Amino acid sequence: MGGASPKPLILAPAGGRESFLAAIAAGADGIYCGLKSFSARMEARNFSLEELRDLTALARGEGVRVFVTLNTLLGDAELEPVGRLLERLHRFVRPDGVIVQDLALAALVRQAGFPGEVHWSTLANVSFPSALGFLARRLPADAVVLPRELTVEEIRRAAAACPPGLRLEVFVHGALCYGVSGRCYWSSFLGGKSGLRGRCVQPCRRVYRQGTGEGARHFSCLDLELEVLAKVLLTIPQVAAWKIEGRKKGPHYVHATVSAYRLLRDHAGDRSAQREARSLLALALGRPGSHGFFLPQRPEHPVPADGRTGSGFFLGRLKGAPGRLYLNPRIALLPGDRLRVGFEDTPGHRLEQLGRGLPAGGRLALPRGPGPEPERGTPVFLIDRREEGLKKAIAALAGRLPREGGSIPPATFRVRLPRAAGGGGTAREEIVHRRPQPACRGKDAGAWLDEPDAAAWEGVDPARVRPWLPPALFPSEEERLREVLQGLLARGFREFVLNAPWQAALFPEGERRLSLWAGPFCNLANALSLEVAAELGFCGAIVSPEPPADVLLSLPRRSPIPLGIVVWGLWPLCVSRIPPLSLAAGRPFRSPKGEEAWFQQRGGLTWVYPGWRMDLRAEKERLGRAGYCRFVELADPVPAGVRLKARPGRFNWDGSWP
Repeated sequence: MGGASPKPLILAPAGGRESFLAAIAAGADGIYCGLKSFSARMEARNFSLEELRDLTALARGEGVRVFVTLNTLLGDAELEPVGRLLERLHRFVRPDGVIVQDLALAALVRQAGFPGEVHWSTLANVSFPSALGFLARRLPADAVVLPRELTVEEIRRAAAACPPGLRLEVFVHGALCYGVSGRCYWSSFLGGKSGLRGRCVQPCRRVYRQGTGEGARHFSCLDLELEVLAKVLLTIPQVAAWKIEGRKKGPHYVHATVSAYRLLRDHAGDRSAQREARSLLALALGRPGSHGFFLPQRPEHPVPADGRTGSGFFLGRLKGAPGRLYLNPRIALLPGDRLRVGFEDTPGHRLEQLGRGLPAGGRLALPRGPGPEPERGTPVFLIDRREEGLKKAIAALAGRLPREGGSIPPATFRVRLPRAAGGGGTAREEIVHRRPQPACRGKDAGAWLDEPDAAAWEGVDPARVRPWLPPALFPSEEERLREVLQGLLARGFREFVLNAPWQAALFPEGERRLSLWAGPFCNLANALSLEVAAELGFCGAIVSPEPPADVLLSLPRRSPIPLGIVVWGLWPLCVSRIPPLSLAAGRPFRSPKGEEAWFQQRGGLTWVYPGWRMDLRAEKERLGRAGYCRFVELADPVPAGVRLKARPGRFNWDGSWP
């Protein structure tokens, strides 16, 4: 008889030293954390190499694994610094592995001789079953973090296709993004703060108003909280880790969530353990929880109808008169507790830290602050605390940290860039429609396959229209798309644009007559990612339109394959699997700052668009001189109820990457 499958690891987040030590104190099996740069949570405090070296040594002594996030979109100027980080991590920190998004990391871990594991982040969007085997065969890959949007049945499908040697990680708790991971440009498009580079300012959590209706947080999600449902994952042996989100959270949250999910894993059928775990999660100080779409037969929409998605434990509402406001908290408060009054985008918002404790129901007078006073009825939340027991545990572990490690010396790594392919031939223009249409005005034609309908392609000339695959593909959708692709191949279609590198798994390997281009949602922005794309079988790439001008203009002279770029059209703020509950499709909605947007359902995805087009057509001559040979226009139809604004629409062209 075979032995029982090993228990999945509990992977804890750590955005600072105290949270790292809290994870060890709670019994985490692994910790994932970021450095001061190249981390998808740059708003967290993160770690210096020296600090992480000492913490990793302590964790190793406790049998706790450590994984370092290098999971941001990279430009060419950042390739050598990341390679040097990998070299120094290997020599002086020795983490168990790295978590990556950009294809360039596949090349950099090889060039730098990094011997640790490579885990592909949710930002890499490895989201459908056949992608797993393709990735494992072609690139360094020890684990894949599955998207949070999957149902448990879709996780089972992915597990059934998971090859030996590759492990799956599943998020069981923490913040949910509205957009599909790796397919959200909202923060970047509106303000230059790229989520793909760890700087998202969460515009999805703002209040939006449609027509004359009341404003609401139509895109602000609850936290994912699988709680007792996580036991279902114990029946899927390929799921080797339960992951907790929260690198911006404090040590209380980390300790509570790790402790809760250890109970749920180790005592899955024990009701007293379940009750204790629920109590811990109720005071973990995150947002209210939901299991989302985990149970397909009983889904919970992750955006609540009442819009209450503020983080922290709700303590009550302010009472009293102006100048004499007070709170009667629902639970006892401890010295040092940190409270949030209201929300960041509401008048009177402030943070308060308690100097002394208070019993449940006691009277806490709100001190006068420098800004406007909050209104009576404003909600108050407990957002962080430091229990004495946890403080002592953290202090005890801190006392065992190495003290005299010294500074880590610089690295000598030099990046090896690919040989450029040279010119890509005569410049071509391509206009991409939602449904197949004949080429017009001397431009090539493309059409989306995000609503796979073989009938729509009947009679279409394969030499004149290129199919564009969707920006996200989920396990329940793979079989249907594969059938449509097989039909197109049988009818002579040979040119396709793929919007995830792993979509190459849907085509016959080694078929030389195919012409596969990486699409703009592949998020390619540096020479090494383009080199890896070429290794995966792509003969050209339409680069990400997100980088600034200096990054985009330098790419062709280092690219091993011909390049294209989107120069005009409706570039989405995000693509989501979550349909809005209380907004009408095809009608504009507005933020308090006057930013307009709208959405449409396309297949199983919600496309959220800005109220103005991206437009880089004025830069086509410069782009052509730089070496781009394909210029793409996205001709998505505009609903009758939407009037686009006349705005420059230059995305981040005039900006810079920090």
